[in-house]
Amino acid sequence: MLAQFTPTWMIDATYDINPEQLKRLGIKVVLTDLDNTLIAWNNPYGTEELRDWMMSLERENIQLVVVSNNSHRRVKKAVATLQLPFISRALKPFSGGIRRAMRQYHVGKNEVVMVGDQLLTDVAAANFSGISSILVKPIIESDAWNTKINRFFERFVMHAIRKRHPELKFRKDLINERNK
Repeated sequence: MLAQFTPTWMIDATYDINPEQLKRLGIKVVLTDLDNTLIAWNNPYGTEELRDWMMSLERENIQLVVVSNNSHRRVKKAVATLQLPFISRALKPFSGGIRRAMRQYHVGKNEVVMVGDQLLTDVAAANFSGISSILVKPIIESDAWNTKINRFFERFVMHAIRKRHPELKFRKDLINERNK
């Protein structure tokens, strides 16, 4: 049961994910959650740091795609200035949104990774889809009301994961003990 919520990696922040390391791992597409992963849930415009990271992904020919549970209208508005492709109403933790993105970009399970700030949605969806996942810390401490419920349960799940996998810690890069 715990395995479905266990991330492949844990990275401090989305923008710490190194595109060169992703490329070495064979990753061609990065799927990312929207709120509190790519942008703060209450600030849809993104930051200069986000734009720099997006450019570094582009230099490595890695496609960035937003996979969000939000409505089409909400996601479209949030990514408009970033000009990012997206899958809305992904219904995470189910795998449908991830599988749609994989079909759309013609990538196999080893060529895609899901990045998100929630174990119960993003990481679980990745695991149900059979792909790697990167859990990141939320961009900001506060959450939308509907996420607060998940965060409550996530504390217990994370405690159990850390007990079973003491080597799994938030880091600055992907290359760590789990990859050796």
